[in-house]
Amino acid sequence: LHSVVPLRIHTRPDVFHSRNISDMASAQSCGECIQAGEKCGWCIDKDFLKQGEQKSTRCDEIEALIKKGCSEASIENPRGTVSVNKNQSLTDRTKDGVKLKPDQITQIQPQKLTLNLRSGEAQTFNLIFKRAEDYPIDLYYLMDLSYSMKDDLENVKNLGTDLMAEMQKITSDFRIGFGSFVEKTVMPYISTTPAKLLNPCTSDQNCTSPFSYKNVLSLTSQGSQFNNLVSKQQISGNLDSPEGGFDAIMQVAVCPNQIGWRNVTRLLVFSTDAGFHFAGDGKLGGIVLPNDGKCHLQDNMYTMSHYYDYPSIAHLVQKLSENNIQTIFAVTEEFQPVYQELKNLIPKSAVGTLSSDSGNVIKLIIDAYNSLSSEIILENSRLPEGVSISYISHCKNGVSDKGENGRKCSNISIGDQVMFEVAIMAKGCPSNGKSETIKIKPQGFTEEVEIVLNFICECACHKEGIPNSPVCHFGNGTLECGACRCNEGRIGRVCECSKDEVRTDDLDANCRMDNGTDICNNNGDCVCGACECKKRDNPEERYSGKFCECDNFNCDRSNNKLCGGHGRCECRKCICEANYTGSACDCSLDTSTCLASNKQICNGRGTCECGTCKCTDLKFQGPTCEICPTCPGVCTEHKDCVQCQAFGTGEKKDTCKEQCNKFILVKKKKKEELPQPNDQPYINHCKERDANDCWFFFTYATKNDSTVEVHVAEELECPSGPDIIPIVAGVVAGIVLIGLALLLIWKLLMIIHDRREFAKFEKEKMNARWDAGENPIYKSAVTTVVNPKYEGK
Repeated sequence: LHSVVPLRIHTRPDVFHSRNISDMASAQSCGECIQAGEKCGWCIDKDFLKQGEQKSTRCDEIEALIKKGCSEASIENPRGTVSVNKNQSLTDRTKDGVKLKPDQITQIQPQKLTLNLRSGEAQTFNLIFKRAEDYPIDLYYLMDLSYSMKDDLENVKNLGTDLMAEMQKITSDFRIGFGSFVEKTVMPYISTTPAKLLNPCTSDQNCTSPFSYKNVLSLTSQGSQFNNLVSKQQISGNLDSPEGGFDAIMQVAVCPNQIGWRNVTRLLVFSTDAGFHFAGDGKLGGIVLPNDGKCHLQDNMYTMSHYYDYPSIAHLVQKLSENNIQTIFAVTEEFQPVYQELKNLIPKSAVGTLSSDSGNVIKLIIDAYNSLSSEIILENSRLPEGVSISYISHCKNGVSDKGENGRKCSNISIGDQVMFEVAIMAKGCPSNGKSETIKIKPQGFTEEVEIVLNFICECACHKEGIPNSPVCHFGNGTLECGACRCNEGRIGRVCECSKDEVRTDDLDANCRMDNGTDICNNNGDCVCGACECKKRDNPEERYSGKFCECDNFNCDRSNNKLCGGHGRCECRKCICEANYTGSACDCSLDTSTCLASNKQICNGRGTCECGTCKCTDLKFQGPTCEICPTCPGVCTEHKDCVQCQAFGTGEKKDTCKEQCNKFILVKKKKKEELPQPNDQPYINHCKERDANDCWFFFTYATKNDSTVEVHVAEELECPSGPDIIPIVAGVVAGIVLIGLALLLIWKLLMIIHDRREFAKFEKEKMNARWDAGENPIYKSAVTTVVNPKYEGK
């Protein structure tokens, strides 16, 4: 057993359901109690139950049981565990220069664990995966040999040696195989006329007879053998476009012996240029039996294609996963969308675009392999009912995720190590307490982790039970874990009654308080002449007493808290904690909240009642009677005494010794030497003015022994007298400058005025004109007379 990698094991109850309160309230045995929740415990102390309490009162949270008086040693609280049974170290492909066999390589650790699960309590462990270097690969090339793939077949004939050479760069242990498919050999998928059965192609083409699936070459390390056998293959034909590839994939997956699969990386390359038939399509050919998922190869030919329908996608997913086969769909661009959707349904599969003549098939395979191998996805087998599992991944570069993404890590290179945190939890007692085994493995890998699940359904004290114990009313039950587990037909705390005798008038009379009419004060049931008090929805609240007359939740409250949060409620009365009193435990006897800054209770001017100061001096107020709105400040109050003691001045200089002896005076040279706020507590810094308008500085502090200490700076800050010469010079200079400024302003205004007048003159000069008019009394001296006889000749 190796243990080179530390395995962190812990429980995570916080991420799962807490106790089921209703189950806890009805638990009649220790086993039922621990199944109610991970926080539940069972008190086995025989004297634990009080009068009127039911057996189920023994079941409660651990803290609640301790508060009720059950010692920790008397509490049954079994916990789950994780143990590692097989923990081989992670290995590399080579070791000490010796080539390892595939079954000697370990990529996941640990390999086997045993979990003891208690209901509601998760057990967590770490799985570590490291991708091994030079890991073996088996690749099976499954090709569509319908007529449309004729040109592709020519390129695939040399695939063996070429692909072998490329894969040698990835692994030194590589094997390759070849298979082909066409379609079911019934109508309407192929023509069943004799001539077409011999040659389904046109008369000028030489094609082989149609077939469903043929295993041409089992997995081999001889690339030349692949080339030789594939070169002998001939194209065939069919009638419809979708092909019968699903039949072929199923046989490749479920016939490991015939194909030659090893427990290594298994790759299936599916090459086609058409779609696919799936479950239900067989009805067209009269085939109705569902595919049975079994191997039907005889002489490397699938012989039941006419008998069984095509497999469904879900069926293929199951078989590919069971046999750890990773599928690469090499299809033409036309059918890319179809196979992309199919890829999303098949885990650990990839899709590559095949050129029209399959010329790029080697690059396609290499790229798809790198993509598939760089992603690690964990999957688990079917879980028993009531068991759940969750994953948290811790991948490269500190990337973590949870939920469905917690199952996988991407971009994993050779030699990279990743970790998965796995948590498994059971609810109740699955499988009736029988052990179950589940398995976890990385998809596409043959290695797996085996986990044995044991369920904790009973307490350890269950084995020590005493059947037919005299304690249980003359042997009517088993004394188990401090309580009686009654035989069939018996009830009561000690099985003292038969179910047929539970309610009688005589017994009910014993359950009435003071001959009243209410049975158990309506807070319980009368069982065998004794009250069994009812359970409350809140498990913290309970009834008690012979007649269920007491409870622990109907006491006085303060600040909306039961007993002020400082006591416990017993039979409707508060039992207060130390330093608290009052009906609701709301009166504190602690005086620390009443201490003033001078360490006096309420500043010596009040009394402390229930943790609050009641000020007796009406001038003072506040939480500690330190606030006095009408009182002068400390600085003003002591100004005169400080002045007379330090400087011999001030109003009290004559009566200084009599009136100013209440403090100790300490002189300092400068104000910078005075105590600072952090030097001592409760210090006041003061700045006051004397009769000469000088400032003096002092501090006033009350020490812990109630003495007052005053520190005063001898250096005063006095205002200096005015300098006359600069003032006079400034005034004269100001007057001169103001005069000059006024003269300049006057001169500027005059210039502006003159320019405006000149402009106005020029404008009027331009507008002057002489008018030429006629003299109204002037008459011309010339008179013109026209001869009326003149005709212009």
